[in-house]
Amino acid sequence: MEKSSLRMTGGPRDTPVNSSPAVAANAEGEEIEVLESTDVLPVAPEDYDPDNSGFISTERFRDLLATHGSELDPHKLEVLLALADGNADGKICYQDFVNLMSNKRSNSFRRAILQGSRQIKGCSLRDEVGLGLSQQLVRHIAYETLPREVDRKWYFDSYTYCPPPWLILAITIAEVAVFMYYGFQLDRLVLQVSSPSFLKSPLPYHPQLRAQAWRYLSYIFMHTGIEHLSLNMAMQLLVGVPLEMVHGALRIGLVYVCGVLAGSLAVSVTDMTAPVVGSSGGVYALVSAHLANVVMNWSGMKCQFKLFRMAMALVCMSVEFGRAVWLRFYPPAFPPCPNPSFVAHLGGVVVGLTLGVVVLQNYEQKLQEQSLFWIFFCVYTLFVLSAVFWNIFAYSLLDVRLPPPP
Repeated sequence: MEKSSLRMTGGPRDTPVNSSPAVAANAEGEEIEVLESTDVLPVAPEDYDPDNSGFISTERFRDLLATHGSELDPHKLEVLLALADGNADGKICYQDFVNLMSNKRSNSFRRAILQGSRQIKGCSLRDEVGLGLSQQLVRHIAYETLPREVDRKWYFDSYTYCPPPWLILAITIAEVAVFMYYGFQLDRLVLQVSSPSFLKSPLPYHPQLRAQAWRYLSYIFMHTGIEHLSLNMAMQLLVGVPLEMVHGALRIGLVYVCGVLAGSLAVSVTDMTAPVVGSSGGVYALVSAHLANVVMNWSGMKCQFKLFRMAMALVCMSVEFGRAVWLRFYPPAFPPCPNPSFVAHLGGVVVGLTLGVVVLQNYEQKLQEQSLFWIFFCVYTLFVLSAVFWNIFAYSLLDVRLPPPP
């Protein structure tokens, strides 16, 4: 997201900047310009702020906009007025105005909006007309993922498709490429796991090869068959891409990777003789976190057919999980090595309902400022460390009979 700041200048005009001004106001040689840097905090001119307090009344602000023929985005104007009521004095702080115009939301800025007595009025995003296809997509995603109108409007105004939702798309493309590669190599697309060469790949997790640490993550690129890949890919794209567009690759990647790692570690602790393949750990972490967020904010979620969509997501998850359970207990093609475990699904769900919910619950609030995030993150870290020690010592202490290496 490109950020900019505003600066009041006096006297001669500064060197022009290649940005279009958000507000053009000329008063006694003083201008408001859009700059590329956020390092310099602006200072309000005395003509607009006689008391030099940094605040002006909402009436004065409207007069200035009308006098100088300037226009302010209706969404941002509504947020600014809500912020003025949040300050409980009906005045607008100049720095808040700068933050708003430069798409910058400080914690005090968010709290003022949340605590304001004024509700955001005017038409909702759903009632707007004349939007292009890309704007309609952004509006749709805002209603699918965000429960508050002020956040939906903020997201709609701020989103620029830069960067695009590359992470989930890149993972999906890599999974399809690997599946097709092994499909041609093994000469089968359905139930690839029945091939004697399936587990010889360096990607799946295998209990005999658990010392190869990369397998705890790389197993997501292998799938038991096209039916397995299709269900995971559908949920991953339909849920993961919109979530990444709203919350960014860093947050979604954190939830996804934590779900993937928790899935393989959960198998190594509870289903010690089974291998693991498939991206279900990461997919289930994202889907369960999103569904939990919808349930907790049910009244605020304005997505169409939300009950039907939630039911369909649960059906897809249940079908994929049921397939995994059936395959686990189906007689393996090459005993004594069992079929891949289903426990990774459960590990992903647990991560989604704990760490994932916290990550997705507060739009744009920094993770390091959320105490609940650190609680769940510490619990997750403790689980990972415990599972690592389990893998080092428990197999020999329990004298577990493992299948031969592939």
